[in-house]
Amino acid sequence: MNQQILFSAQELFTEQERKACIVADCRFVLKDPGSGYKEYLKAHIPGAIYAHLDNDLSSPVTSSSGRHPLPDADSFAAFLARSGWKPGMKIVAYDNADGSIAARLWWLMKYFGHDAALLDGGFAAWQSAGYGLESGQEAVAPTVPVGLNIHSDLVIHTRKVLESLGSDDMALVDVRASERFKGEIEPIDPVAGHIPGSINFPFQLNLSSDGKFKPAHEIQKVFQSMPVGQKAKDRVYMCGSGVTACHAIFAAQLAGIHGSKLYAGSWSEWIRNPSRPVEPIAS
Repeated sequence: MNQQILFSAQELFTEQERKACIVADCRFVLKDPGSGYKEYLKAHIPGAIYAHLDNDLSSPVTSSSGRHPLPDADSFAAFLARSGWKPGMKIVAYDNADGSIAARLWWLMKYFGHDAALLDGGFAAWQSAGYGLESGQEAVAPTVPVGLNIHSDLVIHTRKVLESLGSDDMALVDVRASERFKGEIEPIDPVAGHIPGSINFPFQLNLSSDGKFKPAHEIQKVFQSMPVGQKAKDRVYMCGSGVTACHAIFAAQLAGIHGSKLYAGSWSEWIRNPSRPVEPIAS
């Protein structure tokens, strides 16, 4: 657990000089899924590969799944091979959204038993530091896909969430914006609100005004202030589709808090079945 998981722009530049990592550009916009790749082609960190949230970091949506189901081991191994990855190599991911998309790649590497890190401040931090950029598609020498082991203990599924409603088995933490949690607005999903008994903890609370992560001791204080039950066996994070929840899990590990789990289906899967309870109740 001592592996470095957050790099400054200067640290990433040094790692690249040493050819010690793979850099992954994870820029993505939900309402325009192709725009991130277009921005990547215009300009990206030299040598970076592109990781598409829908195509590389998720599996196809089904009638019962949320918007971003987890990829299976073979599909993710194929993506890593296309990226030139080999076991022992670290991936450093970035985006232009405070790490909220890139954290999905970090978490998937953890889920499949390997190391990754984030670029603190993302693409903007690299630009502000004055380092160079490249355009176009990077030529990457693919590697042979390797077998990946799934760490299923890091994930909670809908059935377990249902079984735990009203109990002390888990603390369910929803990292969406407070307006979405309260059901005041819902710009993405067809149903507004939250899962009964969950608490709201917007992931942005772990960030400074410049989009970089707060120091570890400050993040610890933020997590300690979270109103969760002391008897909860598991602290489970969710969001709209299991993506930005990874950001909160990353922040927790950055602060030395381990054992966090992901409700992978999150809100968009929960509302697939209208019999599952929702708060506030629609009038």
